[in-house]
Amino acid sequence: MQPDEALALLKQGSAQIINESELRDKLALGRPLRVKLGVDPTTSDIHLGHTIVLRKLRQFQDLGHQTILIIGDFTGMIGDPSGKNVTRPALSREEIAANAETYREQVDKILDPQATRVRFNSEWLEPLGAEGLVRLSSRYPLARMLEREDFKKRFREGRSIAIHELLYPLLQGYDSVALKADVELGSTDQLFNLLIGRHLMKEYGLEPQVIMTGPILEGLDARAVDGKIVGEKMSKSLDNYVGISEPADQIYGKLMSISDELMWRYYELLSSLPLKALQALRAAVEKGEAHPKDAKSAFAREIAARFCGEDAAEKAAADFDRRFARKEIRAEELPLIEVPLGGETRIFLSQAIARAKLASSSTEARRLIAQGGVKLNQEKVSDPRTQIGPGDYLLQVGKLRAARVRVN
Repeated sequence: MQPDEALALLKQGSAQIINESELRDKLALGRPLRVKLGVDPTTSDIHLGHTIVLRKLRQFQDLGHQTILIIGDFTGMIGDPSGKNVTRPALSREEIAANAETYREQVDKILDPQATRVRFNSEWLEPLGAEGLVRLSSRYPLARMLEREDFKKRFREGRSIAIHELLYPLLQGYDSVALKADVELGSTDQLFNLLIGRHLMKEYGLEPQVIMTGPILEGLDARAVDGKIVGEKMSKSLDNYVGISEPADQIYGKLMSISDELMWRYYELLSSLPLKALQALRAAVEKGEAHPKDAKSAFAREIAARFCGEDAAEKAAADFDRRFARKEIRAEELPLIEVPLGGETRIFLSQAIARAKLASSSTEARRLIAQGGVKLNQEKVSDPRTQIGPGDYLLQVGKLRAARVRVN
């Protein structure tokens, strides 16, 4: 592929390139570029929001470039403070190592395992030592570090900023120095850190890396307000995410729950459907020539198939249609979950829901019950104080979660 063709491909779906002319020049060098993406394994799951930039890295792979996935086992012990109003709790080496192992398994669903070099940034950050860290810190002024939006906000509001948090962007930036990166990828909320990497490369006499950022994916609960999608970014902690290791029925069901407006945003950022075909589909829906539910189903099947296979995706679609569109539930096909009484003779229904992991907490379960979103043996329950004793029950929580529950 010619440099201009490659550039046009790589620009699709990118939020920002710093800068485009440098990327064009690098693509014209006639050698594989060193393209890096860093991830901190601070959680065990990769969700659809993470896949946007991972798929961009896959594009570089397909173009024949050298791709490096950096597992931030050293920086992960600090945790990127980006967008946080409080200091992150530190993770242990054991937690980081366990999460890193699952990360590698999951990214292989997106990247070509044979073409992906995986490096751990402890390889070059641990040998820095105290002297090296002091010298690194001298390469960037404090005043500019405090210009970072989340630091500036916390400082203005009198919230604590720990010294080690100021080191995180420097350590991430040093990754690019250690690897002599040509290009670094990241999401838009990483831009400050990526720019520091570019700055440090100049400080160390290296050609600065090109920065490419991808958009942030809003969570499942985002909504359209005045024609604009508004909502928190996809996050496991907010329970508004789709994990790429989830079963096909959960991936499909969660994506069928999004609003019609959000569907087009997800199509744009996640689907492999060519742009012209997507524009034609949206026009057909807006003209009433196609139903938005069919468009949403096609998208949900595509994503479920990407991570779980075609057969599993088709089965998930058929099961969803039978269980939710046709209001049919076959109890024998649902999982059986054991819920212990814990020495009590009866427990609150909200506790049973939480212990069965059909809701994130008892508080969330009580809210769903009060809103009429819970059925017990196919009968709606509206009293959050409802209790149940030993026995087998069919529990339906919201539109997407159902299970047989054995309380004993």
